[in-house]
Amino acid sequence: MNVPPVPPIAADPALPFLALAGPTGVGKSAVALALAPRLNAEIVVADSMQVYRGFTIGTGKPTAAECAAVAHHGLDLAEPHAGFDAAAFRAAAAAACAAIRARGRLPLVVAGTGLYLRALRQGLCGAPPSNPSLRRRLQAEEQCLGIPALHARLQAADPAAAARLSPNDRIRVVRALEVLEETGVPLSRLQADHRRTRGAASGLVVGLTRDRGDLYRRIESRVQAMVAGGLEAEVRALLARGYGGTRPMGALGYRHFLPVVRGERTAQEAIRLMQRDTRRYAKRQLTWFRKEPGIAWLRLAPEEPPAATAERILALLADRAAGERASWSA
Repeated sequence: MNVPPVPPIAADPALPFLALAGPTGVGKSAVALALAPRLNAEIVVADSMQVYRGFTIGTGKPTAAECAAVAHHGLDLAEPHAGFDAAAFRAAAAAACAAIRARGRLPLVVAGTGLYLRALRQGLCGAPPSNPSLRRRLQAEEQCLGIPALHARLQAADPAAAARLSPNDRIRVVRALEVLEETGVPLSRLQADHRRTRGAASGLVVGLTRDRGDLYRRIESRVQAMVAGGLEAEVRALLARGYGGTRPMGALGYRHFLPVVRGERTAQEAIRLMQRDTRRYAKRQLTWFRKEPGIAWLRLAPEEPPAATAERILALLADRAAGERASWSA
């Protein structure tokens, strides 16, 4: 018997966007694909690595078939050698959301990068844009002196920022020093000023989580699937194109298989390390998202179908709408 499709729900004009947040491997993309047709939505991807062209398998980009089924935005926005940051994402995502809403549809943000979601919801502090020449000099100093030396410099000038950043976080340590040299103002002070003056966070965010063992099993399977899907060959091709020293080549998966391509590590050892580091990354993602305001959390059961999770989110939206109607009539 043919079952007629469930009609989509009209977009709520008061909701600027709906976001799904959570750690890698939790199932955000699959849930978004199940949810989007029901909400008459288009997907906006908030992922700091999927913005780079050519980096596909290791970043877990949606397939061509998935993009054909539901329109996706936020992918392949930058060349690997180009800089791309939260401010660039905010501009691109805000434009995409505005265009989606102009079509009478709902932006559905799928967020793995917490800073990108925060930038879209709450804006950014008044730090200046990247200064390419200053950044190149700081990066050269980092290559010469080592990142611990730059972190120690930051500790002396901006202890609050240094305390928040890992001594091994090259990108953010260099950025904090760049802001300090460019403005003479510690980045931590600019961020504190922004926290005091920003308005309420916009959009509705649903956080997806799982029991740790379930999430880790999914991560291990995800890594195996990426390897089976050709991750090593993708790394070889990117190296051949001259992308070996680019920022996305330091991302999960790529940095693990670089030594394999160079004959310095076995594929099995790369898989083990990639699984370990992805588990650690997922833990950091959860820590970040749990500090964000106004996230409604859903714990997914093992083997819960994406369509079932989508129905739970629709019920949550219905409860929210009913509560708002009740408050208006009170």
